[in-house]
Amino acid sequence: MYDIILSFLTAFMLTYFAIPSIIHIAKKKNLCDEPGERRSHSESTPSLGGIAIFAGVVFSIILWTPFELFGDLQYILCSFIIIFLIGAKDDILPISPNKKLIGEILAASILVFKSNVKLTSLYGILGINELPEAVSIVLSIFVIIVIINAFNLIDGINGLSGSIATLISVTLGIWFFLTDQIALALVAFSLAGAVVAFLKYNFTPAKIFMGDTGSLLIGLVCSILTIKFIESHNMLAVDHRWAFKAVPAVAIGIMILPLFDTLRVFLMRALRGKSPFSPDRTHIHHLLIDFGLTHMQATGVLVVVNIFFIIMVVALQDLGSLNLLALTVSVAIALTALLYFSLRRKNLKQQTS
Repeated sequence: MYDIILSFLTAFMLTYFAIPSIIHIAKKKNLCDEPGERRSHSESTPSLGGIAIFAGVVFSIILWTPFELFGDLQYILCSFIIIFLIGAKDDILPISPNKKLIGEILAASILVFKSNVKLTSLYGILGINELPEAVSIVLSIFVIIVIINAFNLIDGINGLSGSIATLISVTLGIWFFLTDQIALALVAFSLAGAVVAFLKYNFTPAKIFMGDTGSLLIGLVCSILTIKFIESHNMLAVDHRWAFKAVPAVAIGIMILPLFDTLRVFLMRALRGKSPFSPDRTHIHHLLIDFGLTHMQATGVLVVVNIFFIIMVVALQDLGSLNLLALTVSVAIALTALLYFSLRRKNLKQQTS
């Protein structure tokens, strides 16, 4: 327990005290994110906050994780470094989506092949339980890449990506602690500590953004935690106090905002004949801003919605994986449709007034 608290505090302190220096250097070297047509900010703002998050997370993990309990930690840290280098390069001098994707596949492959961070079962969804090895590898790499990019894509307004990452990491970290998986709990709370410190500088008025360095790393850590959360149920007794039924649906419920918004936007872009990576302003947080909410109001609404989904999937886990998954997606679609309808109605009123 004490190690977990210390991991949170260590990551928090290092990140908190590193960010002012990063802000100073970024402004001096003109390493800032400039306002633009798709941007939700109006002032030039440093975008290298992810460097401090990376330092806080990695330092805390290395300092407090008992390596004898986490033999695969070296490979996880290798994947962190790859993602950090991709993100830092993109924040300083943007790179093409294809090059970023290659780096993400490499990091995901290290996790799957060397750290055994992979999905081996669908827990009865569509009648599928244990997955063939090849399918398990491909699916796992795909899931890791989707989650990495999901956090990258929701990082569009002040506080959102960091707040959702904190919610998810604390939720999963508590579960890992309750199931005596201390090493993974340390990773989760190290991320939470670093991100909470970053949020002090990212809430409106934002003094710094996390950039790709931060959002890609957060996505990578959350993908590891999510897959380990699902796979850990293979080792728990069915009647274990903290074992969830319908665990894949519960995991998706915990990750609902980044996953649903990303897949929804990708699908909409594809239906319009555009590249899934083609930038636009159709994310849920953009719609809330267009509706008239401030950055912090939109962030607050989306965090509350994600909490609602977590409570819902935990309370209704007896429905079974497929039924709970269908309900979760249906509710998410309904809420998004309600937002679209409300925004359209507001725009029509403004046009007629």
